[in-house]
Amino acid sequence: MLLTPQHEQLRDQVERFVKNEINPFVDEWERAEEFPSHELFRKLGALGVLGTKYDEAYGGLGLDFSYSATVAEALGTCDCGGVPMAIGVHSDMATPALHRFGSDELKRAWLAPSIAGEMVSCLGVSEPGAGSDVASIKTTARKDGSDYVINGSKMWITNGMKADWCCLLANTSDDKPHRNKSLIVVPMDAKGIARQKIRKLGMFSSDTAQLFFDDVRVPQTNVIGAEGMGFTFQMLQFQEERLWGAANSLTMLDRLIDATIDYTRQRKAFGKSILDNQVVHFRLAELRTEVEALRSLTWRAVEEYVSGRDVTKLASMAKLKCGRLIREVTDACLQYWGGMGFTWDNPLSRAMRDGRLVSIGGGADEVMLGIICKLEGTLPSGKKD
Repeated sequence: MLLTPQHEQLRDQVERFVKNEINPFVDEWERAEEFPSHELFRKLGALGVLGTKYDEAYGGLGLDFSYSATVAEALGTCDCGGVPMAIGVHSDMATPALHRFGSDELKRAWLAPSIAGEMVSCLGVSEPGAGSDVASIKTTARKDGSDYVINGSKMWITNGMKADWCCLLANTSDDKPHRNKSLIVVPMDAKGIARQKIRKLGMFSSDTAQLFFDDVRVPQTNVIGAEGMGFTFQMLQFQEERLWGAANSLTMLDRLIDATIDYTRQRKAFGKSILDNQVVHFRLAELRTEVEALRSLTWRAVEEYVSGRDVTKLASMAKLKCGRLIREVTDACLQYWGGMGFTWDNPLSRAMRDGRLVSIGGGADEVMLGIICKLEGTLPSGKKD
């Protein structure tokens, strides 16, 4: 894809925002294990980057997904992974189904304020016993009069401690697992909701919660699109979610390699710089090549997606490669930093902690492999001959 001057202008705007409004505070937010999401999102809303692909009628820019991917890549200039993840969940994971399938009333009440940064959203899919296996969720929303009454819990919810509303996936009937689920807008100040903070290995500045729903009432008009279509809607938006994550990793990976080159050029051992050792500069060249290969795969998938093609396989490949490459780059580069790489605030150690999530969240590596194999026609059917 040949990016236009409009793409480049957007990228520059986001990178300047990160430099001025995020990176100076990252260390403070990491120590606090949270960041001021409402304050930051209002600034992002004013910049226009929380609704690049959404209709102008609701405050969006009316552009295509390639602009969301541009924002994601530019957010890779953040000095941590938690803040970009929180932004991405809000702009490209909790809101796409509402924009695509929600009623005008719902979109004006919840999507428009989210695009403006006046509200923080979260996505409620994973549960203590159902992560990548979305079909096995247990949370229910039963009808009672004109309301749904919601019971259950959700796990690993990014923005969960501060969110104003949740795009919740719940079982709304006793039909088959792929037909009994609905996405529902749930106000997070509703009676019966409790939140519990989860401490994590990395992504410290992003607040993550377990949510509990005890007879929570919401109007049935809060359902997004048709009842029973929630599983399908969620699967559709996984393409964008996985491409957003892959795009977000690209600049971050380049910055880690750049920092390692700078450090190893200055660090001396046995009378020469670490970088002068062939094993080091050759390895860094290999890693850079891998990042460029991932960049090509990711943007090819974005281009095909914008053209209207099904990119489930390519998006799954990009997600798989992204998670594994983050692990490979952080491990290899940290080694060349020596003891400095093992310190807590080192950029490599932070990226290693933050990046380990990518092979787990949004569909684990094994799920990506299963999707790829299914579309390749190599997945065993399970039937005996």
